[in-house]
Order: sequence, then structure tokens, then C-alpha cells
Amino acid sequence: MLDAKKIANTVKDLVKPISDNLGFRLFDVEFKPENGWVLRIIIDKEGGVTIDDCEELSKRVSALLDVEDVIPSSYFLEVSSPGLTRELKEKWHYEFFKGKYARLYLKEKIDNKQEYTGYIDSVEDDTLVLRLLDKTLKIPFDKIAKARLDVEKW
Repeated sequence: MLDAKKIANTVKDLVKPISDNLGFRLFDVEFKPENGWVLRIIIDKEGGVTIDDCEELSKRVSALLDVEDVIPSSYFLEVSSPGLTRELKEKWHYEFFKGKYARLYLKEKIDNKQEYTGYIDSVEDDTLVLRLLDKTLKIPFDKIAKARLDVEKW
């Protein structure tokens, strides 16, 4: 059986120098079964990612993975931008998107709520500061089940 998380982490370590060299920020690497295995590499850069950017990284990564042979099965390689409602998984994601609107799902309730939307105000050690309409809420990262950027409702 394939260890998808281990493969994703190995690929992330291999791809990061290439991504950095091309001026991209390596946002995430996923290896998941989706009608066959999919290796999804998600990149971002100031001003946004173009199709040409994705194609360039895809060519380089494909050549590298052919040599390194870290994935013992066939797979589909997909390189893309994170998208408008990108998932926030790592602490630096919150720092990078300071001031942006986000939706958080918590593992347990805080103030009788398990879901919050608000602006990412700051990161303090292991705590996210989320600016709501009427107050600021401090949420420990270990209490966040899932988070993503969201579109403001008008």
C-alpha cells in the first residue's frame, strides 16, 4: 500500500528548490487517489500564477521525478494555483494572507460557535487572531479543523 503522505512530503522536499528558483511559493503538495493517483502541486506567486508558469514547473518536476523515481505507481501530475478559496493548512499560509477574509471550522466550540468567518488579523506564536465584525477572536491553531480563504458576502 502506498503511503500517500510520505510520498507528498518527499515530493515537496524535491520540488521546493525548483519552485523557489522559478520565483514561486510552493503552497502545497498532495498525493491522492482520484480515479487513479493524482500528484497535485500547488504554487503561488506575487501577481498570480499563469498557465505558462504551471507548464514550466510541470516539465521540470516531471523530469526530476522520472529520475528520482519516488512514486512506485502510475499517477497524473497536476500543477495549479491555489484558487480563490484556497485551503489554509500551514502557519505561514495565515501570515501570507494577513488581511484576507477566511472561513474557519473548529474542532470544538469557542463562544458557542464552531464556524467563524472574519479577517486574518495576525499570527501570535501558535494562535490566529481573527477580526470579526464586532470583536477580535484568538484561536489556537490546534483548535482549527479546517480553514480556507472565503469570498466576502455583500
